[in-house]
Amino acid sequence: MKNVIELISERITAAIEQATGQKAAAMVTPATDSKFGDYQSNGAFALAKQLKNNPRQLAEKVVAALQIDDICLPPEIAGAGFINLRLKPEFVAENLLRIAANPNLDIEKTSNPQTVVVDFSGPNIAKQMHVGHLRSTILGDCICNMLGFIGHDVKRQNHIGDWGKQFGMLCALYDRKCIEMGRQGKTLNASETLSDIEAFYREAQQLCNTDKEFDQEAREAIAGLHSGSQVWLARWEEIVSYSREHYEKIYEKLRVGLSDLHVRGESEYRDKLADVVNDLKQKKDSQGNPLAVESDGAICVFPDGFKTKEGNPMPFIIQKTDGAFLYATTDLAALRYRINELKADRIIYVTDARQKLHFEMLFAVARKAGWINDNIKLDHITFGSVLGEDGKPLKTRSGENVKLKDLLDEAVKRAKAVVEEKNPELSADEKEKIANAVGIGAVKYADYSNNRTSDYIFSFDKMLAMEGNTAPYMQYAYARVKSIGRKAEQKGINVENEINSVKTPNLTEPAELALAKHLIKYGQSINTALSDLRPNFLTNYLYELAQEFSGFYNACPVLEDTPARPTRLLLCDLTAKTIRHGLENLLGIEVVKQM
Repeated sequence: MKNVIELISERITAAIEQATGQKAAAMVTPATDSKFGDYQSNGAFALAKQLKNNPRQLAEKVVAALQIDDICLPPEIAGAGFINLRLKPEFVAENLLRIAANPNLDIEKTSNPQTVVVDFSGPNIAKQMHVGHLRSTILGDCICNMLGFIGHDVKRQNHIGDWGKQFGMLCALYDRKCIEMGRQGKTLNASETLSDIEAFYREAQQLCNTDKEFDQEAREAIAGLHSGSQVWLARWEEIVSYSREHYEKIYEKLRVGLSDLHVRGESEYRDKLADVVNDLKQKKDSQGNPLAVESDGAICVFPDGFKTKEGNPMPFIIQKTDGAFLYATTDLAALRYRINELKADRIIYVTDARQKLHFEMLFAVARKAGWINDNIKLDHITFGSVLGEDGKPLKTRSGENVKLKDLLDEAVKRAKAVVEEKNPELSADEKEKIANAVGIGAVKYADYSNNRTSDYIFSFDKMLAMEGNTAPYMQYAYARVKSIGRKAEQKGINVENEINSVKTPNLTEPAELALAKHLIKYGQSINTALSDLRPNFLTNYLYELAQEFSGFYNACPVLEDTPARPTRLLLCDLTAKTIRHGLENLLGIEVVKQM
């Protein structure tokens, strides 16, 4: 079904046109205070200001023309012309049954399915993932989950940093170490040679700066890689393989849907970079000049509207003076691949806000080159930084970036301590499973529940709290609802039969109706989260649902043998299904049956 806001908006828009002859937006929003209703429309008020009419009189005309008695109780006009609406219990009951009968909770699929490419995560080879990768990885995954759920063909792309001059030094050091280990008769494999991938990278950097012989070896290695030397490519592939092993474990721990199938790193485009530059040299602007031109020895594009601090045209450099290509060149090649080969209707890049200018210029160059048209949408989804308790970017005591693996391990460790305290009688396996679900879920949910464009302070104490808008609270809410079903079965109540017996939900108690109204808003919350790709709208909905359920449970005994019991069991069942769907299917956070 369409969500309630869409249904009400259609009716009010039609009434405005009938009453005034004007096509105007209904401007329907959820009411800020339930005592005034469930929804509020400001469309008549806004239109009255444009037409210089009395807003209250215009609102009265709109209400007179409004046909909405199958959805709402009689509308009320408030203040200077706001229209307040309250859902009819019969409408709520009918839609509750529709949700119960649909495995997808009756969420409407998009009427315009598209091929959407989402570029996210993007770790660098031979470096461990750190806290700076957290937001891109999980936000990108959630965006993919939501878009896929409503019917888009989502193509995940993990644009890893696996090519460039630094791989010459890495391959040279790896080759040295393999030879040394061979002399000692040891097995040559990446797991031994690259036992500490970060230390390996630092050692290679240091040798390049202090050892002229090694620096020359590194130059020969990069030349070999670029010329296709099988010896150097084999070394490079082993380094990439070991790094992949590292980040795939992180993805598995985070429950992120990225696999080898989604990896298309910078190396994939290395044979296409010269063609990108040549193509832009041949393209002409509106004055007949080449798009790509030489400037101070480098090849640059100067997209319209970008200026330096001095007011000069800002260059988008695609080839350096020494002939080397840059990230900009690779990103242009990737963009062309996604349009021409993946047939993208929309491309979403999920990176931190510091890359804002780069992507603005990238998109401008692609448009200027005619690679994209008005039917292809490009989005750069930015996010803020993860801060420490001191309000500065989260670092270790030594000033280094916090490794993502260490952060997640610490979250699980702390969650396990809580589980040990609360439920010492559980088996070791159960404790481990719950600790992983709660610890990882806490980190992800804390990130999602913040506006993605804002910085936020990382606090284990806050994110692992059992109160407030946290993963543990939501996981506990789910476990609590599921426990009601188990208690019912222990009492000999056939829960499934009672739920299936409900033909007309009994929503006579205010708490029953309030919970039911919130349940039928789930699709609306997904649409709102998707409108600006902000998962915090979804976490807010789920938290409010848990609160509504708590109010319902306190006010309405569920298991008492009364005519209301089947409806109350139905409300419990739909609450559990909605929380589980939101957490597991969209946010990628595991639920547990007990905490």
